[in-house]
Amino acid sequence: MDNTAHNYYVLRERRETMTREQYLYSEFLTIAAVLNDQLNVVPVLYGSLGLGKVTQLDFSPQDIDILVPLSFLTTQWKTLQQTLEQLGYTLSDLHEHEFRKNDVTIGFAFTEDLEAFADVDYKRLQVYEDSDINYHLVTIEDYFKIYSKSLQDGYRRTKNNSKDLKKIEMLKT
Repeated sequence: MDNTAHNYYVLRERRETMTREQYLYSEFLTIAAVLNDQLNVVPVLYGSLGLGKVTQLDFSPQDIDILVPLSFLTTQWKTLQQTLEQLGYTLSDLHEHEFRKNDVTIGFAFTEDLEAFADVDYKRLQVYEDSDINYHLVTIEDYFKIYSKSLQDGYRRTKNNSKDLKKIEMLKT
């Protein structure tokens, strides 16, 4: 059994006693392992799940937000889509680059947008490792910049019902 398959089975066994946040993180690791091995991509764990990892606080994530290089949302989109489908995911929203499997929703966006959107230098993100799986996280300071900028975005304000404001308040403390 290769390393990716072994990691997948180990993670799957652990899921039976997990909280929702732990379960989503475990699912992220499964996806990140495949991105690492098959697409040579080190993804960014983003959104509430990523923020929870950085702060060690529970932000009650409902989904998994992942950042990948822009090329995987444009010229290499079919490759990313097929990779997720191999893991049992189905494309549920092309515009949002969203996939679903059972009770898990994954949204993809592009890493390069961090710099354009919130002046976060995505090229300097630290690499984290868990079970031989590599991924990036943004810092607490970067999350503060991102969520502050998000408050100015009418789409996010409407979609998230002031969750971003609550996160900013928690990040200030």
